[in-house]
Amino acid sequence: MAGSAVAAGVLAVAATLSLGLAAVGGAAVTAQRAAGAADAAALAAADVASGAVPSAEAPCAVAERVARAGGAALTTCVVQGFVATVQVQSAYAGLAAVSRARAGPPEGQ
Repeated sequence: MAGSAVAAGVLAVAATLSLGLAAVGGAAVTAQRAAGAADAAALAAADVASGAVPSAEAPCAVAERVARAGGAALTTCVVQGFVATVQVQSAYAGLAAVSRARAGPPEGQ
């Protein structure tokens, strides 16, 4: 009888730890996805701004489309010259993962 209670306790602890690790893992994946979407959106906007990628759309419109394709929402987009700075947001379990990225030519050039 005592062995059954110990086994049930061990299973309960293992299940709780598994759920906690799954939540932390999901949040980490969402944060990385937001970072990737921000990087891609900033690069796309900078490429359009510099003329490296011809587009009839504005650089921030392209960045929004790229961020959405990456599973995030574009919240801020600023293009100054050939430099694009973006911020995206992605949600997981009611929490927001926010990531920023900047793309353009190296500073001083």
